[in-house]
Amino acid sequence: MPYESKLALSLVPYVAGEQPKGRTFIKLNTNENPYAPSPRVEEALRGLTDSLRLYPDTEATRLREAIARVNGVAPENVFCGNGSDEVLAFAFAAFFAGKRLVSADITYSFYPVYGQLFGVDYETVPLRDDFTVDVDGLMRGSPIALANPNAPTGIFLPLSGVRRLAEHCHAHDAVLLIDEAYAAFAPENAVPLLAEYDNLLIIRTFSKSHALAGMRVGYAIGAPRLIDALRRVRDSFNSYPVDRLAQAAAEAAVLDTAYTAESTRRVIAARDKCRAALLAAGIDVLPSATNFLFVRADAEDAAPVQQALRNDGILVRHFSAPRLKPWLRVTVGTEADMEKVTDALIRHIRHS
Repeated sequence: MPYESKLALSLVPYVAGEQPKGRTFIKLNTNENPYAPSPRVEEALRGLTDSLRLYPDTEATRLREAIARVNGVAPENVFCGNGSDEVLAFAFAAFFAGKRLVSADITYSFYPVYGQLFGVDYETVPLRDDFTVDVDGLMRGSPIALANPNAPTGIFLPLSGVRRLAEHCHAHDAVLLIDEAYAAFAPENAVPLLAEYDNLLIIRTFSKSHALAGMRVGYAIGAPRLIDALRRVRDSFNSYPVDRLAQAAAEAAVLDTAYTAESTRRVIAARDKCRAALLAAGIDVLPSATNFLFVRADAEDAAPVQQALRNDGILVRHFSAPRLKPWLRVTVGTEADMEKVTDALIRHIRHS
């Protein structure tokens, strides 16, 4: 008999992008920010060594207040966790366990993992042929989980579509979870809908727009009732999830709105320039409202192009799902890096 539980043996874990050791690469496979975090982060971390002997603030009060101030909500509308993945896990446990959850078939691949872990009946609705979200299809059930902009496609669902989903879930007494990991790079976000829908939960990360992937900080914004449910789940697992260093770093980063806006602008400019060049070369690239591009690199399987790029010292992401095999996900790097990557993509795709 195995020592492991049936659940442990049945889980199919999420597979992260390669984290290389040794060789130096232009690393564009895990959607990290190419720029350093705000200089205020380093200032905020000075002198905190002695305080590490003490447990952190359970509620991350100062960080929640800072997030609330920047987003125009109240602190009681904010929940902080150890990365958005942890916040997502708490949300699946709090709102979806034992229920039938509807999501897109191509989206963040952690969702089915959490669905399996928390006993969720996970139903998928195929994206349309152009990889846009099928809003009518999603409304066949509730609750609903939606990554917006979506990953790995990068396509953004306008607020009008999100509103329809929120209204549908509200009519069925269900939560609509909007995963806004890439919202800073999109034209709008779902925060304005919070005043209308108490069933809307928005989840975000500091990893992308604030360049704090190494700190693991995420948060949720929603009605106090939803936040309280997340808190109950958190305190059943680990009541001190966000450490002192992470709280201080994230607070400094989120309050430096000018720095975030400028670094985000630079990423968007490099993204749009690269996409325009690839399209001009006859290469299919989906519209992107994120810090990455989804590039069709082959008619059938882009794995050889991914390997050719790796040989050139460039890491990008390839997925094995049938509809995704011809495509590569390319994180947006610095302008200098993107010039090299654009040239390499055009060269290798033309010869594939």
